[in-house]
Amino acid sequence: TYMRQKNLAHRFVEFIPERINEGVLYISQPYKTAVHKCCCGCGKEIVTSLKPTDWSLRMNQGSVSLHPSIGNWSLPCRSHYWIRRNQVIWAGQMSKQEIERGRRIDCINKKAYFDHQNRKEKSIFRRSSSYANQKTDSNFELFSDLWSVIKSWWNRIF
Repeated sequence: TYMRQKNLAHRFVEFIPERINEGVLYISQPYKTAVHKCCCGCGKEIVTSLKPTDWSLRMNQGSVSLHPSIGNWSLPCRSHYWIRRNQVIWAGQMSKQEIERGRRIDCINKKAYFDHQNRKEKSIFRRSSSYANQKTDSNFELFSDLWSVIKSWWNRIF
């Protein structure tokens, strides 16, 4: 039997260490990643990507929370829990149908997010083209819009 975690300490790091300790949530803000050992005690490393389409990290008075829940459906333990203010809140097991439904919803949400991002970027390109066609002294605005697109692509890649 495994020893379930009730609490997690958190550590902000630039790079996730090679050796992960039980009961610690390692958070790399530069690389938008959080890693911990499964809270069920099975010893498997759990990687959560801190991106708008995956997990979000909230900090509150010296504690951290991850949203949404951690569902380790591909692991033998199939553990399911929330991390709220450094506490592990255990959730019930989900059926295969519930897991598949959740995955479908995730795919729909990710598609909607990226469709929205792409529409915003196309709008910026259209505005940039119209600025260039006007042949005005708006080079700074053109550069600013293009720079925001490049930063958006960069953030999405990393």
